[in-house]
This record gives sequence, C-alpha cells and structure tokens, in this order.
Amino acid sequence: MPDRSAFAVVIPALNEALRIREVVEGALRHCAHVIVVDDGSDDGTAERIADLPVTVLRHERRMGKGASLRDGFRAALARGVRGVLTMDGDGQHSADDIPRLLEAAERYPDAIVIGARLRRRAQQPLHRRLANEFGDWGIAWGCGYRIADTQSGQRYYPAAACALRDVPGEDFVFEAQILISAARTLGLRCVSVPIESRYQGPGAVGQFRKSHFRPLRDLWRITSHVVRQVWNHGHVLREYRRARAHPPLIHDPSGEFAPAPRATVQAR
Repeated sequence: MPDRSAFAVVIPALNEALRIREVVEGALRHCAHVIVVDDGSDDGTAERIADLPVTVLRHERRMGKGASLRDGFRAALARGVRGVLTMDGDGQHSADDIPRLLEAAERYPDAIVIGARLRRRAQQPLHRRLANEFGDWGIAWGCGYRIADTQSGQRYYPAAACALRDVPGEDFVFEAQILISAARTLGLRCVSVPIESRYQGPGAVGQFRKSHFRPLRDLWRITSHVVRQVWNHGHVLREYRRARAHPPLIHDPSGEFAPAPRATVQAR
C-alpha cells in the first residue's frame, strides 16, 4: 500500500447530508488528506462532518462540479501530494476501491486511473448506461484513444494533471475536458479499473439521492463541447481512426474483464 500521506481525496459535495459522513469516513481509512468542497449546500452537508479530521472548502453559492474540483486540486497540490483521488459525495463510489485505484496508479504512473462501473452493470439505469456509452464514444475522439467509462467520477489524477491550467468547461464538462487536455498536453493515457455500479433499485447497497447528472441536458453539453474541441483541433477523420485503433486499457488482475495490461502506457 502506498504512503497514505502521498495522496489526497477530493470530494465535491452538493446537498449530500444523506451519505457524506459515510463517504468521508471511508476515505479517511485509506488516505490521510481528505478535502471536501461544499458547493453551496443548504441541507447541512458540512455540519455532518464537522467533527472529522478533514479540510472543508465552502462555496457560498453553487459554482458547479468543475469549480469544486479545481479548488480541491489546488488545496491538495498545496500539500505536496503525488496525486489526487476523486469521489462523489452521494455514496455511489466505494472507498474500498481506493487501494485498487492506487495500485493501478503505482503500476501506470503516467496515466489517469478511472474507476469504471463494469461490475453489476444491470444495476445502472438503462438510460444512464446508454448515455455513458455515447459519451465514451465522443470523448475517445477528443483524446485519441478509447476509454471505459469516461463519465465515472471516481478517478485518480497524477499531480501533473491536477496542475493543468486553463482547462475549459464547467460542471460535468470539466471532467470530460481534463481527460482531453491531459492526453493532448501531457501525453497521458487512461487506465480503467473495474468497480461496481451502485444505484438505487433492487439489490442496491443503500439509499442514494437523485443524481445531479441529467442525461439529456448534461450529455448535450458534454457532446457539443467535445465536438467543438475535435473540430478546432483539426484532422477530424484521422483523429477518429486513431481513437478507434486504441482500445480501452483495463487493469484487472483477476482477468474477469481483460488480461492485466503491460506497465508501459503511451498516449501517442
């Protein structure tokens, strides 16, 4: 297990009083630095974790997930960490997957690691699954390689990716754009680690609040943003062929979804 103080967990939170304490306590089991960015919550989110040894940054008004991640990254980098893990505050992500993401990060130091919701996918609502697959297709075009689950908010970012400046896009668009910016600017690839889908419904782990992600609205915003990025970058057909020629990299030592890929990861 890597040094607990070498990494930070950043948790954007908007009205997460239902599950935020459970999420934060889970993160503290694995990392010494936990940063919660309260994005103007009005349900007592910050009060639920006031007694825990975490850093809470608060926006007086809602600024969106992109702004929350930027602020969390800055706070984490100020602590000199090697990388940042992100988790949503609604309990959809299990903190017990953190060691697996960190293990993949150690094996592939020049990659963003994504917790890909490949296990128990039937638990994921059909409209969300279709929206995610469409998003994967478009974002791959911008990155130059395919990715399993580009919409997952459970990720590990190397410090260099967190330090990127002028990453355009707000809300959920930011999470799509940072993958593109990291690929084009830093040559980083993405490696996906299979995690479990956790949604409300039969057999669900617990109660979850309604997602802030709105498939039609947010997917349109992500798609239109990525299309502009691809068009402005140029060589549209060449970039599409390049993306399709590079299948997703999945780090799964169990062999359930793919053989464990080799340790050398190159984006170009």
